[in-house]
Amino acid sequence: MGFWKTWFSTPEAVATTKTTPFEEHTAESAGNSSPSSVGEASSFAQRTEGKEARIVFSTERDIDLYELEELCDAVGWSRRPLRKVKKAIEHSFLVASMWQVRGNQKRLIGFARATSDHAFNATIWDVVVHPDFQGQGLGKSLMKYVLKKLRSEEISNVTLFADPHVVDFYRTMGFMSDPEGIKGMFWYPH
Repeated sequence: MGFWKTWFSTPEAVATTKTTPFEEHTAESAGNSSPSSVGEASSFAQRTEGKEARIVFSTERDIDLYELEELCDAVGWSRRPLRKVKKAIEHSFLVASMWQVRGNQKRLIGFARATSDHAFNATIWDVVVHPDFQGQGLGKSLMKYVLKKLRSEEISNVTLFADPHVVDFYRTMGFMSDPEGIKGMFWYPH
């Protein structure tokens, strides 16, 4: 339980089940932010070309599929039929997206979704962070956000499938490799 206590022992953590679709978090504390004027927000600002940008997380399902396809293309994923991607999003238990917001413009820079039995188990799918934003802790923030949302729904067994080059990343998040050495990884609260 010690692993979860660091994320979920504060009253703010329980309050996240009733938030607005868009939430801001710092890269280090996505999962430990305290409430403020934008739902539950603390700003993570980036300075690029003299303009300030914020990173915003959302559970809104109305995602431009072409923008999602561009994000997946950027990391080299094989293209999938958009009608099937739309159906997968519609039937997911949780959809999480990460956006760079600069002024009134927003850019999709991360995405993940989870399927679930709505009681005990969930599986995380399609975790992607744009290459321009990798190595900054944002993938970890996105995963913390997803795990926090799943835990707020009392999901206690979270699984995912990982390619070999990202297994170590998920290990740092508390996931354990499948004893059979397959691509599956399983995460259990302590």
